[in-house]
Amino acid sequence: MNALLTLPEIAVVALGLGLLLLDLWTPPDQKRQLGYIAVAGLGLILAATFTLHGSNPQYAFGQIYVMDGLALFFKRFFLLGALFVLVMSTDFADRFPAGIGEYYALILFALAGMMWAASANDYSLLFVAIELITISFYVLNSFRRNQADSLEAGAKYLILGALASAFLVYGIAFVYGGSGTLSFHPTGPNSTDLSLSPIFQLGLAMVLVGLGFKIAAFPFQIWAPDVYQGSPTPTTAFLAIGSKAAGFVLLLRVLFSAAPDVATHWRPWWMAVCAITILYGNLGAVPQRNVKRLLGYSSIAHAGYMLLGVAAMSAAGAAAILYYLGGYLFTLAAAFTVICLAFRKSDTGDLAGLAGLHHRSPFLAATLTLAMVSLAGIPPLAGFFGKFLLLKAVVQRGITNPAYYWLVAVALFGIVVSLYFYLNVVRAIYWSKTRTETAPIEIPRLTRFSLYGCIAGMLYLGLLPNTFLNWAQEAVKALHLN
Repeated sequence: MNALLTLPEIAVVALGLGLLLLDLWTPPDQKRQLGYIAVAGLGLILAATFTLHGSNPQYAFGQIYVMDGLALFFKRFFLLGALFVLVMSTDFADRFPAGIGEYYALILFALAGMMWAASANDYSLLFVAIELITISFYVLNSFRRNQADSLEAGAKYLILGALASAFLVYGIAFVYGGSGTLSFHPTGPNSTDLSLSPIFQLGLAMVLVGLGFKIAAFPFQIWAPDVYQGSPTPTTAFLAIGSKAAGFVLLLRVLFSAAPDVATHWRPWWMAVCAITILYGNLGAVPQRNVKRLLGYSSIAHAGYMLLGVAAMSAAGAAAILYYLGGYLFTLAAAFTVICLAFRKSDTGDLAGLAGLHHRSPFLAATLTLAMVSLAGIPPLAGFFGKFLLLKAVVQRGITNPAYYWLVAVALFGIVVSLYFYLNVVRAIYWSKTRTETAPIEIPRLTRFSLYGCIAGMLYLGLLPNTFLNWAQEAVKALHLN
């Protein structure tokens, strides 16, 4: 049992517990500084992960935990995303009535769950990782307990999250009943017949319901707009970046490692879910006047785009998902950081609050504009090349199955529709005549560096994609796709 493989997760949990202890002796007016300690600690952990190698899979705890290229890719992804969110949280700290130390710690505990999810090689670890993430977000969503919309977001996420967890654990029970094991790599005389087992297929379908909730895919997406709007902005950002990516890494593991034959059999269903998710997210975002709610619907649409890679069921499609997530991380981190600063006096997120942003802070206005352009898929930013890779993977499948061309048409229609509401945000920044705020916006130095990093990431992945794409292609070799 090679427990040392879990050192990154252990370090993150230890950092969270250490923050809770430091919080006991930190004066109230200095508790915000704990966020900088968390950022420094995560930075060291992220740097340490580059000493690890995932080319040869290594296992721990009876092979329920795996360290391979895919796991290592997502661990670094989650650590980087958490760094951006913690920097954002330090700017948001003065809007919490109390408990900022606990807020930082909960972000770290959710991060630990995401990192364990990246290495899940067994349904038992999948469930534990999902529950650690979900329970942490139950509290994070409703952390502003003096705000009715935050409590509402927490309550909705709690109820629907508990329902998704019930599907998940019940499905795992059926999977065990059908296969006789909780491993993603069943062995034995019955292992080749799993695609013919009704019990196993029912269990797998219920597991996918639970994962569909995490990625906000149709028809399990109804929670996203309300929760995104009501939650504190750093929580919303971590939900959109980390929780969604955790759902996708588990989805890839379950479909292509645990049940590849069943996944192939269900290909038409994935194509339908993908198309409906894209349409629902984009059409639902059109009338929105709240930026965070708009990004909630946008998150649904982007889940649909990434499901294009799942529907393609190829190594190119899986690599495109990882590349897309990389661009999505930098883009959303930039967007939510600007929202956090622009709505300093209130966290409503109404579009009217962005009016005149280019006068209050030209840098923030330009950053949010770049983020919206990237989300819309306009070159030369990361969002364009991510969508291109996903569509390319689907078109390649269309050679043998013309139904894929219809999926491409739906995706292109969704992209065209999205231009309206993303560019509407840009219009509000530069051309709206209703200005609710006129005071210049001060940007803390660490936050400015964070935004520089986001802009660099969006431009680098859009203009020089080869290096990151090679990392993604190496990572998906763990799935043994063609």
